[in-house]
Amino acid sequence: MAFSTIISSSPHLYFPKRSPKLQKPFRCFSSLSIPSTQFDLRTYWTTLIEEINQNLNEAIPVQYPDIIYEAMRYSVLAKGAKRAPPVMCVAACELFGCHRRAAFPTACALEMVHAASLIHDDLPSMDDDPSRRGQPSNHTIFGVDMAILAGDALFPLGFQHIVSHTPPDLVPEPRLLRVVAEIARAVGSTGMAAGQFLDLEGGYETVEFVQEKKFGEMGECSAVCGGLLAGAGDEEIQRLRRYGRAVGVLYQVVNDVLKEKMKREKGDEMKKKEKSYVGVFGVDRALEVAEDLRAKAKRELDGFEKYGESVVPLYSFVDYAADRGFSVGDQGNDGTIAVDQVGVSI
Repeated sequence: MAFSTIISSSPHLYFPKRSPKLQKPFRCFSSLSIPSTQFDLRTYWTTLIEEINQNLNEAIPVQYPDIIYEAMRYSVLAKGAKRAPPVMCVAACELFGCHRRAAFPTACALEMVHAASLIHDDLPSMDDDPSRRGQPSNHTIFGVDMAILAGDALFPLGFQHIVSHTPPDLVPEPRLLRVVAEIARAVGSTGMAAGQFLDLEGGYETVEFVQEKKFGEMGECSAVCGGLLAGAGDEEIQRLRRYGRAVGVLYQVVNDVLKEKMKREKGDEMKKKEKSYVGVFGVDRALEVAEDLRAKAKRELDGFEKYGESVVPLYSFVDYAADRGFSVGDQGNDGTIAVDQVGVSI
């Protein structure tokens, strides 16, 4: 599950310095002797977005009943979508030398599931958000009834797409079963649904659980699915699991900080205390959490050193989640940039 916010300029966050004992060094590529300038994350990301968008457009053709498919396409193909979950899935798959063609069906399914969660999150009975990525939310355009049906339809369509479109010569069926089970776990009653429940009903002491389930699960699932498709070992899957979860929460924490800074600049007061690290502990503590998450994600990637340059995209995602050095996606008519809060809303 994820949210969208709007920023009109490139953010600059300054993480608080700690005492020497607590300070953790941030290494973009760990012990790899690869200069950061040799990898262009923006080009890598935008190239994948074009391919993913084309696949998504073909995966959801309008058919009877038209209105449901139009509602599904409205959210899945929305301008400004960063495609962070599918891009992370592809990068994790390529880490182990598997062709990205093997990952595209699952990558598209992750975006369908992501879009479905956003549609349901925005409903009046949930987070009651009238807009998403700079445009009206699904229920604002199609009504609550059609929005619920569109979200309901996208979940199984994602599973169907994986099973029917994954090349059998690249991915054996047992791996597909594990991928489907992983996505089902992530969106279910112990995953994203649990996070949404506690966001609605839980106390502020549940903030860590809410953040990990609402935002960490999508990043975790995306990275793990990429590894599963490629046949990664159990220890490698666990590393990807911890990595993806850390990146997903990191992205959300930084977005919350940016939102709070914007509110302060505009003189807006927070209407209600939110179940976020910023809302519960304040900006300074949230930045410390973000610092820890960035270090944690990179430590997990250190275990993939043997794969050489293939791990570089995953390292770069970590720094992007924290620093937002560039924008991905379309700008609105007013020049603002829609920033997906997923982890990998990513």
